[in-house]
Amino acid sequence: MRRISALLAATVALVAAVLFATTTNASAAPIRIMPLGDSITGSPGCWRALLWNRLQSSGHTNIDFVGTLPTQGCGVAHDGDNEGHGGYLATNIASQNLLPGWLSATRPDIVLVHLGTNDVWSNIAPATILSSFTTLVNQMRASNPAMKILVAKIIPMNPSNCGDCGQRAVTFNNAIPAWAAATTTPQSPITVVDQWTGFNTATDTYDGVHPNAAGDQKMSDKWYTPLASALSGSNPPQTPTPTPTPPVGACTATYKNTSQWQGGFQGEVTVKNTGTNAMNGWTVGWTFANGQQITQIWGGTLSANGGAVTVRNVGWNGTLAPGASTTFGFLASWNGTNTAPTPTCA
Repeated sequence: MRRISALLAATVALVAAVLFATTTNASAAPIRIMPLGDSITGSPGCWRALLWNRLQSSGHTNIDFVGTLPTQGCGVAHDGDNEGHGGYLATNIASQNLLPGWLSATRPDIVLVHLGTNDVWSNIAPATILSSFTTLVNQMRASNPAMKILVAKIIPMNPSNCGDCGQRAVTFNNAIPAWAAATTTPQSPITVVDQWTGFNTATDTYDGVHPNAAGDQKMSDKWYTPLASALSGSNPPQTPTPTPTPPVGACTATYKNTSQWQGGFQGEVTVKNTGTNAMNGWTVGWTFANGQQITQIWGGTLSANGGAVTVRNVGWNGTLAPGASTTFGFLASWNGTNTAPTPTCA
């Protein structure tokens, strides 16, 4: 009887020890999530605060946002560690071998990637950016062979000094799904998260690039579902990958040479709101191929650098209802050849 009691006591003690160790290990090993990007992620990147608190309130409490950079405010309590480096290019992070040090310091299990905005701004080709993405993914997998990687189609762009950036962002985003499909593995899946669709630079940013409060909410909402799936151990739902359609407030620009004479000509450009919401400003850009120079403009504000031309609305013609249009005109010089450019509008 004493032997049975002793055996039972030892068994109970062993089970208790195992349960204690299991509980201790679980509580000591939160899932580590690295938000990786540029100023959209880190300066201050308040979508992270919203995402953190939504995860907490929905039961995902055993998590740790990680990074070598601290929180930068946002006015709400959250785990603010991140790798959102303002002004950084994905191509530079890869070529300068910066990521391995960040990974070594933080050891993430999941990485949220919103990178490429500054590369697009710098007119770097999508193939070059995605080659750098491959380098970064390989470094992530060297750190953790089972790394789960969520890669964003970047939010739209309409910076005041880059009339072509809006279309460049679309071109880059179009290339991401095929790259992801070719690079994903069962052990280390890559999930594409569509941050582009439904985001409007006119209402969701404060400068055409960085999200305002409305934009932060949209970014948090887009990250939540695939990240929650990754945390629960299921495969995150893949974002559909059709060719992006223009965001609400999108526009077109139509160029016309209205008259021409020796050494000079008059042109006009019609700007049309092709979106579903009112526009509160537009930017048209093009590049003259034959040395043409604008000498006078009306209905727009001109910036020119060599053959590169950018025209922005003036106060009275920046607001366009859906389907509405406005026209600006100009006088310019030419010599020899006067090829009509193809303008872009954002």
